This record gives sequence, C-alpha cells and structure tokens, in this order.
Amino acid sequence: MHNDVIIIGAGSMGMAAGYFLAKSGKRTLLLDAENPPHQRGSHHGETRMIRHAYAEGEQYVPFVRRAQSLWYELERESGKEIFLKTGVLSVGKETGSFIQETMKSAEHYELPLQMLNPRDLHNRFPGIYVPNESIGCFESESGVLKCEDSITAYKALAEHYGATLLTGCKVNGITLNDQEAQVHTVDETYTAHSVILSAGAWSGSLLDRIGLKLPLTPLRKTFAWFHADERIYGKDTFPAFAYETPNGLYYGFPSIEGAGLKVGRHDGGIPIHPDEQMTPFGTFAEDEADLRTFVHRHIPNVGNMAYGKTCMYTMTPDDRFIIDRHPHYKNLYVAAGFSGHGFKFSSAVGQALSQLVCSGETEIDISAFSLNRFERE
Repeated sequence: MHNDVIIIGAGSMGMAAGYFLAKSGKRTLLLDAENPPHQRGSHHGETRMIRHAYAEGEQYVPFVRRAQSLWYELERESGKEIFLKTGVLSVGKETGSFIQETMKSAEHYELPLQMLNPRDLHNRFPGIYVPNESIGCFESESGVLKCEDSITAYKALAEHYGATLLTGCKVNGITLNDQEAQVHTVDETYTAHSVILSAGAWSGSLLDRIGLKLPLTPLRKTFAWFHADERIYGKDTFPAFAYETPNGLYYGFPSIEGAGLKVGRHDGGIPIHPDEQMTPFGTFAEDEADLRTFVHRHIPNVGNMAYGKTCMYTMTPDDRFIIDRHPHYKNLYVAAGFSGHGFKFSSAVGQALSQLVCSGETEIDISAFSLNRFERE
C-alpha cells in the first residue's frame, strides 16, 4: 500500500507527528526498530521537565509555550494525566549566564518568575541547599511531563485516527526522488510521497547514506533515583529543578508516586555509537559518584540511591535542534539533534512537522533550527 507519509522513528517527535498527520487525514506509516516507549532511545526515564523561561535562548520561548498548550490538548483528548504543575526552580549565580538568560526570557515574554534569595529558598523548599552567592528563579506554571505516558497517549490516538505502527522494523536505507520515497528494511520496502526522519541517535547514519553528513554526536548519559521523605520531596511540596554548580549543570524531579527524588547531570557524557550495547549504570565509578556528590552538597535530606539508569543524548555543536527539509530532497523532513532538552518541545515539533508535510510551511518559527547553519559554519 502506498502511503502519504512514512515516519522513521516513532519516539518523542515521530509519534507526535504521526498523531497530527493521521488526524489531518494523511495515510501515515510509522516504523520503529523497537516498540515505543522503550529503553534504547532518549525518551525513557518516566519524566521530563518543561520550563518556559528558557535559559538556552529566547527563541525557544514561543515554541515551548505552544508545546505546553498542546500537552494540555493531549490530556483532554486522551483522558490521561501528562503534565504535573510542580513548578520549576532554576538555581545558579545571579551574574551567570544560566540565571541571566532565564530572567531575560521571563522579562521579554512577561512570564511569571519569582526571584528567591538563599534564605527565601530555604524557607520555601527546605529540602534544597543554596549557597549565599546563588539565587533561585521559580516558575509556578511550569513542571513535569510524563514522557513515556505521553508517547503511549499519542500512539493510541494516532492509531485511532488510522495511522499504522510497525515495530521491530529497522530501516537500513532510503531512496528518494521528487515524486516518491522508498524506505527499505531488511524484509520489506515501503513507499510514500513524503518521509519524516526522527530516528534519534540513528538519524545521522541514515542521512549519511543519502549524502547529508550532519555533526551529530550520541552521548551516554546517566540519572538515578534517591530515597526521599515524601513530606519534603513529594510532587505537592517540591519542584522540578535545574541547578548550575561550578562542577556542571544538574537537574532533578520531585518524588512522584513514591518513586524517590530523580537526579541527573545535563552536561558531560561519553560519546557512543547507538548500535553498540549501552553499558549499564554503575559501569563507571563516576556514574554514581558524580550524582552522590551533587546530592550530598545540595539536596542533603535525601537517603541512599535506590537505582540508576542510562539514556542517550544526540548533540549538535551548538545544542540547537535540527528541524528542516532536506536541502536536495524536498519530500524528506528531518527532526534530529535535540541535545538533551528536546522532549518538552515534542508536541510542538510533531505539529510543525505535520504542517510542513501538509502545506510546505509551518506557523511555528523553526528558523533557528535550519540545516543551513552548518553550511555557514
């Protein structure tokens, strides 16, 4: 059967795009080497943060606000809880770029942002320690997304609207011309007018085979849960947080349904090949030691580590996303390189990809994420 669109990679971005395309009436086929949500991509680990006052740059703020509205729409349509309004606390030196950009984004877009000195922070959130030279920026309207539940919700709705999802279906090549695209797996070739490539860490190798080499670097990342007192660290009393320290940028989540406090480190990581078996958490001494050191200094009231996990980031040199049409094949769309901060945007990325396929343009400003910036560099 000929399809209107084939989506390669049905994770965060791909599944959202599949939903929007199927809902718009497009005959949509999603292919994934695993069965999303799964443990081999960048979307597992139960939770992701959504911040609106965005330290990574003001250009992200309208994008993330659109994403937030679409998460609310997904909750209404699916009947599932996707977003938890825990608030988000950003901590760092007042003169540092992380806090300065957070404040700048909030001011420019008139976002609610409360400035808290260390004493205020201790009184409001006694479970976190902040040194005198740092401050906190608290966003009351931000919070936590249930990442795996959101992918499951988009999957059910995409299939409800007629999309087909084939799992255990690894793509090993793409053949394109202006009229048709062929997507090759080991056992089958599928055809469509358009293709969306949203295969995470595998996007680079697939694009390389059709002559587009992108500077994408997959990284092995770690995170862990710590036993925590629900009265101090539960989702009703403690926020999600991003904490800039002299040693690096860390993030964390309140305890949800008794799971414990989740903590990870955003920067750093070990370059890997996505086809290699991911070494488990604890393989390297720093997997646990790095997180323990941060928790000991800044989250002093938590207990011992309960367990840890690994995931992948796929990095671009400037940490900005890639959302664009292939420069030579106008029926191939690329969504890749989300650099460890993309999940919160995936609802809006899916909508943008759907609009690009359907009309050739999108009402969402994605100019900062174009492919031609690498040509310029």
